[in-house]
This record gives sequence, C-alpha cells and structure tokens, in this order.
Amino acid sequence: MDFTIPPELDRLRARIADFVADRLLPLEADPASFDAHENIDLALLARLRAEARAEGLWCLQLRPETGGLGVGRVGMAVCYEAMNRSIFGPVVFNAAAPDDGNMMMLEAIGTPDQKARWLEPLVRGEVRSAFAMTEPHPGGGSDPSMIRTRAERQPDGSYRITGHKWYITGAAEATHFTLMARTSDDPRRGLTAFQFHRDQPGWRILRRIPIMGPEEHGGHCELAFDGLVVPPEDVLLGEGDGLKVTQIRLGPARLTHCMRWLGLAKRCVEIAEAYAAERTGFGVRLADRESVQLMLGGLAMEIEIGRLLVMKAAWELDRGGFARVEVSMAKVQCAGVLHRAADTGIQITGAKGYSKDTVLEWIYRYARQARLVDGADEVHRMVLNRALQAEGRDFWRWPVAGAAGGA
Repeated sequence: MDFTIPPELDRLRARIADFVADRLLPLEADPASFDAHENIDLALLARLRAEARAEGLWCLQLRPETGGLGVGRVGMAVCYEAMNRSIFGPVVFNAAAPDDGNMMMLEAIGTPDQKARWLEPLVRGEVRSAFAMTEPHPGGGSDPSMIRTRAERQPDGSYRITGHKWYITGAAEATHFTLMARTSDDPRRGLTAFQFHRDQPGWRILRRIPIMGPEEHGGHCELAFDGLVVPPEDVLLGEGDGLKVTQIRLGPARLTHCMRWLGLAKRCVEIAEAYAAERTGFGVRLADRESVQLMLGGLAMEIEIGRLLVMKAAWELDRGGFARVEVSMAKVQCAGVLHRAADTGIQITGAKGYSKDTVLEWIYRYARQARLVDGADEVHRMVLNRALQAEGRDFWRWPVAGAAGGA
C-alpha cells in the first residue's frame, strides 16, 4: 500500500484539526460544557453540529449521494484521528459510535425505503440510534450465536419479539434501533436484524446502567422486549441474515473505534509533553529525565504501530476485502495503547493529571472500556490464532500485484 495521501484529503484533515483546536479544545476546561453524564451538553452540541455541517465537515464516512463526503476508510483513518484530539470531536462531526456504524450499515444494506426512513434522519442529525445485540448471561455477548431474544413470525408476516438486552450504547437518547433476534435455531441462519422506532410499544428501558467512565449520550442501557411487533419491511437484508448484518456492521465500526482512540492517545502524549517541558524537580526538567523520555518515546512508537495497523485494515476494506485479521490486530493494539497513553500521561503529570484540571483522568476512565467493547482483547487474539492455525506460514504472506487477492 502507498502511505501517501492526496492533497485534498490533507486539506480536509487540516480543516478538521483547525475546527477542533479553535472551537472544541477551549470548551473542555469549562464545566458548563458538560452534561450530567460527563459528555458534551446537548444544547452546545446542537450549535457546534450546525457549525460543522455549515463548514462541510459532516458525515465524511458516507458517500456523497447519501449526504457524506465519500472519503473512504483510509480517509476516515486520517480524519477521525484528527477529530478525536478533543473528547468532544467525533459526535460534533456526526462520526461517533453508535451512529457512525449504524449509518454505514444502513448505507451498505438498506433498501431505498429503509434508507429514507431509518438512515436519512441520522444523516441530517435529527435523531440518534442504537445497536441492540448484547444480552445478559446466558445470552449472546462476543458470541452472537448465543443470542436468546426471539422473534416469532405472526400470521400477517410481522414478527413479535421477546427478550432481554443490556449495555446497549446510546439507548436512552436513541430514536432508531437495530435489534438482533433469533428467528430459528439454525447455527448460521438463525439470527435476523430488525429496525424499530422508540415509540413502538412492546419494549422498555429497565435502567441506565452506571459505568466507571464518562458515558456516551444515552448511556448504556438494559432493555426488555415483551411483545414488540416489527413489520417485515423493517427486516434488514432478510430473515436469517442477521449474522451477515453483524459482520457488515461490526467490522468497519471496530476500526473506526481504533481511529478515534489513536486521536485520544496522541492527546495524552501532547498533554504529558507540555507538562514535562515546563515542570522541574531537583533542578532538572522532567523532559530531560531519561525515564520520562523512555515513556514518551515508547508511546510514540506504540501509537505509530497502531496507526499502521489501522491504515492497513482501512486499505484492505477500501479494496473490497473483509480485513478480519487486520481489524482484530488494530483493535487489540489501539485499545491497549490508549489505556497505556492515559496511564502514562497521568504518571508524568502527577496530581495535575489525576485531577480534573486536564482531560487525562476523563480519558483514563473512558479508555478502560476499549479493551472490552466490540469484542474483548482475548476474543480478537483467538481470531488471530484461528487464522494462524488455518494459514500457517502464509499468515505473514505479502500480497502480490496481479495475483488473486493481491494488490
């Protein structure tokens, strides 16, 4: 792959970086910028989203005919990293989870009618969305084959859904939901994906689950389904295609998490570097101490490893591949380096980093979920081991130009 980017993409990256520096970073120090759950205040968010959209910095992950900028996965890697220099960044540009992944999914597989009803309001920023898959034990988590929520077909062709979901990100603020439910016991074609609106009867939010870190808008909720009825036109792809929907939805979404985490990891290094440059102890600047240099140099290398893995996966997706192995590698690396960058940043800045005088403690609490969401580190390492066992030495093959599967 070629690591150079076109000038127009670099100009877009620079415009996003300027927006973040001028309009978002100053807000992070003001307590009035935050809601009760430590995310950006919704009224402030609405104003900033309007500004971002007016400047053409909106939904860059979607195709132009959908209302986006059509930058592709490689372009997203470049720009999402720049967005998440600020903890407020992605949501301002309509590039935050779970809407980001849900929009890409609906763009890829929705019928024209489904796009008009479920996607276009998200693109316009009028509503938020959620993806309801994870269940309490013994239901499905990282293994979707364990899903127990049932959708029973009715005589009129509709589906009646009963079951239990939890840790559903954004559910308390979501208007549009994608729901995974079991329609048969077939191991490959037993799941079906449904769309539903929050105003439909037959479901409810049991609680907004308290978590360790700051929350996305709408929190992480526990849901009960006790007779939700979904018409057949709100099935994605078709009955039994739920596993395919999850693969289409989760692969690129996992990678966009990595893109954003790299931006936050770089911000941690930035804060630590600035502090080390001005803080002295025992007559020596922290920046001149070898121990601090080793910390920051190691982080710089780990972040760059993450960037290379993300870019390789993005390149593979852009050329039509599935990038399962590449995404798993990126997910493990980027989740880990985000956690280490926040921890190291706090260690270097000391009490200031542990306080709320910087965003380091916010990032530290947020970072711990990265090694769990969209598949725990251990699950992704198992995926990599399965590929290694199946491919042997070819696991490390080079793509050959002109060959099947090559560049």
